[in-house]
Amino acid sequence: MRTFHNRHHATVIGATATAVLALALTACGGEDTGTKAAGSADSSVSAATSAGSSRSTGSVKTSDAVQNTGTTNAVTMNAVTAKAGGGNASSDSYTYTHPCEMQKLSVHVTRRAGAPTQRVIEVRNVGSKACGLSHYPLVSLGNSQSPDHSHDVRPLIPSGLGGVPAFPVRAGHTAYAVIDLNPSGATTGTVAKIDEMNVLADGDHMPNADTLNFPLGSGAKVLKPKLGLYRNTVADAVRSMTQADTQS
Repeated sequence: MRTFHNRHHATVIGATATAVLALALTACGGEDTGTKAAGSADSSVSAATSAGSSRSTGSVKTSDAVQNTGTTNAVTMNAVTAKAGGGNASSDSYTYTHPCEMQKLSVHVTRRAGAPTQRVIEVRNVGSKACGLSHYPLVSLGNSQSPDHSHDVRPLIPSGLGGVPAFPVRAGHTAYAVIDLNPSGATTGTVAKIDEMNVLADGDHMPNADTLNFPLGSGAKVLKPKLGLYRNTVADAVRSMTQADTQS
């Protein structure tokens, strides 16, 4: 488990940034954009919208205390080709000793259709070999104007992880995790001034600099959020989320 105190904003990193895209939302909510930094250059992520849901990603900045400026440069990134290596690069066992690298992942957040308080975190392996993720993404919910994450809200997660050491993600495949910001649907007593979600795809192996930021909008209501484990389908990820009972 990692605790992070620096502001870094969302991105998908690849070999070459090729185009600037626009972010669209459906009627289920407001506009989601975000930013992130890696190295000395700003880069960013593609954004797409599907029926009943909205997908967003963003770019990263180099400062350790970056503020959310509200500006997003959305681009598509080329996948980084994995180096040749030993072992069966498509097997589950291979993933247990080969953690995913951020530059070979595409991370998006969508609003789940028919469930306005839920968000789907999609982590796609855009490399040429399988890799392993931690059992769940490291997530916190906070305020975009806060100088650090010390007061962020962290969700409950399912207890009794055990089992295999990593969640396998084959090349070209996507892992899903679902978070419910407000499982009870409460309209009062919610945490004030929560307007962003911070996501680290692999809290066991990735540095804090790979943390991605996804705005939730000023009207987001957050109370006792629940986060599920990575799963191969959204339906399974939802079922995992409902079992969350331990503080992350």
